[in-house]
Amino acid sequence: MSNQLTPDLLIRAYSVGLFPMAESHDDPTLYWIDPEWRGVLPLDGFHVPRSLRKAVRKGTYKIHVDRAFPDVIRACAEPTDTRDDTWINSNILDAYCALHKMGCAHSIEAWKDGELVGGLYGVSLGKAFFGESMFSRATNASKVALVHLVALMRQGGYSLLDTQFVNDHLKQFGVEEIPRERYRNELAKALTGRANLPFEVDPEILEETLTGGDSKPHSPS
Repeated sequence: MSNQLTPDLLIRAYSVGLFPMAESHDDPTLYWIDPEWRGVLPLDGFHVPRSLRKAVRKGTYKIHVDRAFPDVIRACAEPTDTRDDTWINSNILDAYCALHKMGCAHSIEAWKDGELVGGLYGVSLGKAFFGESMFSRATNASKVALVHLVALMRQGGYSLLDTQFVNDHLKQFGVEEIPRERYRNELAKALTGRANLPFEVDPEILEETLTGGDSKPHSPS
């Protein structure tokens, strides 16, 4: 347990497989989590349900990267129909915003008519992206953002998408649950490489992602 959180500490923690959570938004105490089993979304085996493919192709939402990072975290911390409280406290919000300014944290955002209606954020180190949280204020908005994240990661040369845990929402996309030791090995390999998250998705790579194309992630240009 610790109440101190800095960008440098976050980077060191993620590099060894740890991530922080709070008991609630108003509890200053932070806990470092190291799950025995870890959720991972395979970039070359990502499954997009048919109805979601149609939604992405329809282009209902405009996807942007890092346009409103602090707003995305605040939205992820809001209560929902299934959750009265959040693990994101003010310390976490401030530290991840600082990490974003360093270029190590990013948000994928779904916009409609100039309004932020969904998205997700996470941490980027080497060829690994650590998904933190997502929110949706409109039908499929966060799911569309996730599809674009995977496409952008393939485009940018990433190899590991860490979802931390496995839940019913992620199962539809083909999430895998792997033991801690295997995760640490995959993380170590991903951290030896370099990737860059693009700001715009390549339409061809997006289509490959939608159709479950089994081509390997692209090398960053």
